[in-house]
Amino acid sequence: MSEVHAETVPFVRGTMLPQAPPPRAQTGAIKWLRENLFSGPVNTLLTLVGLFIIWWLFQHFWPWFRHSVWEASSIAQCRAIITERWGEGATGGCFAVIRERWNQFIFGFYPSSQYWRPNTIFWLMFLALVPILFTESRALRWTVVSIAAVLGFALSMLLGAPPRVLAILAIGTVLWVALIELAPRRALIPTVVFPLFAVWLLWGGSLWTQAMVLAGALIGLVVWRALSRLGMLGAALGLVAAVAWWWLLSGDAAADLQRMWPISLPQVESRSFGGFLLAITIGVSAIVMSLPMGVILALARQSDLPVVKSFAVIFIEFIRGVPLITLLFVASILLNYFLPPGTNFDIILRVIIMVTLFAAAYMAEVIRGGLASLPKGQYEAAAALGLDYWKAQRLIILPQALKVSIPGVVGTFIGVFKDTTLVTFVGLFDPLKQMADTIRATFEWKGAYWEPYIFTGTIFFILCFGMSRYSMYLERRLKRDHR
Repeated sequence: MSEVHAETVPFVRGTMLPQAPPPRAQTGAIKWLRENLFSGPVNTLLTLVGLFIIWWLFQHFWPWFRHSVWEASSIAQCRAIITERWGEGATGGCFAVIRERWNQFIFGFYPSSQYWRPNTIFWLMFLALVPILFTESRALRWTVVSIAAVLGFALSMLLGAPPRVLAILAIGTVLWVALIELAPRRALIPTVVFPLFAVWLLWGGSLWTQAMVLAGALIGLVVWRALSRLGMLGAALGLVAAVAWWWLLSGDAAADLQRMWPISLPQVESRSFGGFLLAITIGVSAIVMSLPMGVILALARQSDLPVVKSFAVIFIEFIRGVPLITLLFVASILLNYFLPPGTNFDIILRVIIMVTLFAAAYMAEVIRGGLASLPKGQYEAAAALGLDYWKAQRLIILPQALKVSIPGVVGTFIGVFKDTTLVTFVGLFDPLKQMADTIRATFEWKGAYWEPYIFTGTIFFILCFGMSRYSMYLERRLKRDHR
């Protein structure tokens, strides 16, 4: 026991001092600046050089943006307004071309009376993604659902959707949101069916065509479940049943149902697609299909079966060794030589297939890296639990591998979405060049050069930045090893 008492020392405080705030240099903005911008001589020098470059760029380009004109009917009128406001020799951006031709940048040559259709698909896509991407946070889920439903419905109304369609969309949206909230697992059913509905709404035609495609998939699933005891043979028979339905019966069945109960929309040709409508259609389709294909290829490349492994290696290395533009030329030109005469193979469908194969090859290598990063003990633990190969992959291996692979997977997604601009080389109207060149070809906007590129680049940045931020949120949500 201590022998120190109040009588033996000069002073002993009877009460504790109140907690003092930390030094100003160790909190807030000052701490952030010291740690990130001025942590050492080299970092300080780089910060000053960076600030000088930013100031120089701002001083150089700010007058051009400050003199911008947003309301004009031609490039000549823009220049006249700039001269009148800022004097002879002044320069400025003519962003009136965006105001006047925004519909072409967004929808291409899609019929203006049908703009509500791609807009409806865009906001319904967010509802389809909610059961997959926003299941953990109820607040975030409701934010996404509310913004997508309210803004999307309002835009569809402004873009001329018929009242009957608006009523159906309103009822369907309410039921879909209720299903997402009350039965999240069952909400995956509309998510799976959504691509067929999107194809019908974008290209039009009879709804029964998509319904018969769905019926074939259900027939194949029923046959597979009924013959599940046969293993891979049962799955093969289910696939045969689905293909037989699609090949032999679906066309006649769709035609008969259309005569009895006509449900159709005006057809839109693929050559009418352009702008961001084309980029999003190709990009989202390739992203959605390349991920499961990449997983299958990654597992095949690690297979012990020589034939399966060899096929996966040949496919991945061939696709990765060929530029995407070469594959697009194959889809656009060479593929026609191998098809029967008179075959109408939609150009957008051909491009989607090639972009998907290209993305799947890179996705396979990213996921294979995630699989290789797992310790061998995870495989041994799955075997010790008595799990077969597919259950081990589904329950133990793939969830961990995909979590590790999130940065690479999202990086591949972003690259695929930006690569959609390469379709300009096969005659499609991408938003970056072909659509901008088409608008500049008119007499009114001949000479508007930088403005379309700035607008298109801004939209691409917003979409890609959104994917990047979501991937960071997903990484934080799945980071459980240090909790």
